[in-house]
Amino acid sequence: MNTDRAMLEQADDAAPVEMLAALFEARGWAYQHVSEDEVSVEIPGSWTTYQLRAIWRREDHVLQLLCLPEVRVGDDKRTTAYELLAMINEQLWLGHFDIWTQGGMLLYRHGLMLGDDGMLSIDMAQLAIESAVSECDRFYPAFQFLLWGDKGPREALDAALVDAVGEA
Repeated sequence: MNTDRAMLEQADDAAPVEMLAALFEARGWAYQHVSEDEVSVEIPGSWTTYQLRAIWRREDHVLQLLCLPEVRVGDDKRTTAYELLAMINEQLWLGHFDIWTQGGMLLYRHGLMLGDDGMLSIDMAQLAIESAVSECDRFYPAFQFLLWGDKGPREALDAALVDAVGEA
């Protein structure tokens, strides 16, 4: 939509769902309005494509972001996955990882309090989306090591956070 692109370029602040839709449109990401207060988009990350859902809670002036990396945690790994979640969440300043009890889906969740006017700036929208994807990318390998690499929680986290030195 050209109106979304124009709004993104001209508006300082907008209603949260509209601002995010305009941002997604400008980035060329296919998005879908789930309802008046919810938008969904698939965003490419370093390791996988993430489904991101943004839900606007008008009554609380909160925009909730859910970033789902399409990782399911089976019952046999649930206890160690929660242990890993606790270690990861200790390192986060914004948001947290969780596992939905129904279906065992891993997700990153973050809520933004937008104030009485309920407006979202383009800078805040970009920062929130980039932060969610960045945290999912940062810890995705830890879940892979735990779920499919048969590593324990500490070992999986340590292996995932090893930074490469230099350039290839």
